[in-house]
Amino acid sequence: MKYLKRYEDGERMTHWVVAITFVLAGLSGLAFFHPSLFFFSHLFGGGPWTRILHPFIGLLMFLAFVLMAVHHWRDNVMKPGDSEWRKKAPDLLLGRHPQMPPAGKFNAGQKVLFWVLLVCMVVLLATGVALWRPWIAPLLPVDLLRVSVLLHAVGAAVLVLMIIGHIYMGIWTKGSMRGMTRGNVPEGWARLHHPAWHREMTRGK
Repeated sequence: MKYLKRYEDGERMTHWVVAITFVLAGLSGLAFFHPSLFFFSHLFGGGPWTRILHPFIGLLMFLAFVLMAVHHWRDNVMKPGDSEWRKKAPDLLLGRHPQMPPAGKFNAGQKVLFWVLLVCMVVLLATGVALWRPWIAPLLPVDLLRVSVLLHAVGAAVLVLMIIGHIYMGIWTKGSMRGMTRGNVPEGWARLHHPAWHREMTRGK
């Protein structure tokens, strides 16, 4: 079986740093979202340590995502053919892969995910910095802090929902996980799911 290189080692490492810090930031954030979820703080050494670690974990997640975005933003720019792909997205959910318009390295759904995650990351960073105690929060008006709490919660909720969808699609689309675990994918997988990228990678071969 022939394989095509999909991700470099550095790209995969950055992706997994984002993934791990996302889980840690999510669990530590949930500990303060509602009293019934405070038990998550035990994973980080208790309430005070969770409060201290959460913003640092979030900052590391943001920096890793920015590094990942620098590598991939060009491949995530929307192109004319992406609108047709979005219209036929239900065919993909029904398993009708051959009927989908040819996708490049990333399809339109993955591109939408990328830009939504980028917006969420910026919102979480800005509001998280505003809420950071004891250095920043005491310097800001109470009304601004209230808005920041709301936006931080909304941004986190959207981020979590999008990542759940991302994980589901990665598992559901057989063969996708290999790209992020080993860095390469079967040529047949590329031909089926990303035919435009397959043609680009095999041109002249």
